[in-house]
Amino acid sequence: MGRMCCYDLHAHSTASDGTLTPAALVEKARAAAVDVLALTDHDTLDGIAAARQAASRPGLVLVPGVEISVNWNAMTLHVLGLNVDPDHPALLAGLRELRRTREQRAIRIADKLAGAGIPGALEGARRQCNGRILSRTHFAHFLVASGRASSVRDVFKHFLVKGRPGYVHSDWVPMEQAIDWIRAAGGLAVIAHPARYRLTRSKLNRLVGAFREAGGLGLEVVSGSHNRDETLHMAAVSRTHRLFASCGSDYHGPEKPWVELGRLRALPEGCTPIWQADGWPVAAAA
Repeated sequence: MGRMCCYDLHAHSTASDGTLTPAALVEKARAAAVDVLALTDHDTLDGIAAARQAASRPGLVLVPGVEISVNWNAMTLHVLGLNVDPDHPALLAGLRELRRTREQRAIRIADKLAGAGIPGALEGARRQCNGRILSRTHFAHFLVASGRASSVRDVFKHFLVKGRPGYVHSDWVPMEQAIDWIRAAGGLAVIAHPARYRLTRSKLNRLVGAFREAGGLGLEVVSGSHNRDETLHMAAVSRTHRLFASCGSDYHGPEKPWVELGRLRALPEGCTPIWQADGWPVAAAA
């Protein structure tokens, strides 16, 4: 019997806040024996063309994707769009608006850090950025490089969360709007890393119900940030709400060795994989 096909449907490149170029990410996935890789950069499709070119050799199927920042019930969530058309006008227009929101947020973060005695944060974050997306991670790398923090984790704990000097509330798009963009572009909408939102069971059920009602199809059951119990819980949620189950490492680069491409738990028993959904690319169905 041959080995099971390896899917990793959540990964980032330098087009957003990853540290490998799209081409290098594809080669890293090949080396990790990933068969099907989704590139899902934050609010941009800029890396898809280069990743497709790198994936043109047999042995790896690239699924074009995106991770969209959304608001639901006064919370920030992330929704993956898998197998989207990277040239779809409505999706591209929506992502342009989100990038403008990110740029405005970056200016406000820098202003707040300057008020806390940390000047030059905007320019420092831009130096850490290789694409058009300026994210909180780039500010985190700047703060580490300038000796203000010992690690990216330390930055998020002490500078960029609510009540800390660099925190800025973000107004993204409504979740339903993002799902509409994904569906219009021929893609499948999936809630990314749901356990990270620390929702009560009742609130999680409300979220998933609203997501499904809006046309969402999947839940990221297996994630690089989910432990075993969280994975089993999300598997039960996906079955209860009749959502397809997805799996992704949320890989950002070798700087986080505890998250590796393709190194994922198997989907728990009873889950229906997202790659069995209508609209999944035939070439990636093996």
